[in-house]
Amino acid sequence: MALDSSLIGQTRPGGTLLVTRSRLRVFAKATGQTDPVFTDVEAARRAGHHDLPVPPTFYFGVDLEMPDPLGYLTEIGVDPRALLHGEQEFTYHGVAHAGDELTSSSTVADVFEKRGGALKFLVTDVPIADQHGTTVVTMRSTLVVRELNGVNA
Repeated sequence: MALDSSLIGQTRPGGTLLVTRSRLRVFAKATGQTDPVFTDVEAARRAGHHDLPVPPTFYFGVDLEMPDPLGYLTEIGVDPRALLHGEQEFTYHGVAHAGDELTSSSTVADVFEKRGGALKFLVTDVPIADQHGTTVVTMRSTLVVRELNGVNA
């Protein structure tokens, strides 16, 4: 299968992640988060949360929790070596907290090309839902597939 407009509308299951306090604290430290609401339960409660809230960009990792997160790309003929991360945007509908189980899925929203086909773009919408089925965030991801030695997906 080629990377073309016939992919638009295709869906795939994503990953599932049980959000733990320790994982949130590691993420906060790794991203330089200094607000104690993301690392200290009492500070989070004083701020109106029942537990540590999930930092805004943490959600990106949920979709990577599947056994082979890039497997769907190879299935459609994309060489992972040709990938570039083009853009990531988040639409927040709520807040998840430590103790929530988050699940992603993905739908191809658009496929287009630039530079005479030398660059192809794959745009996916990725809703992230909690254990109650409530969507807490929707991510839109754009991957760029570049030519490798004159070959493009």
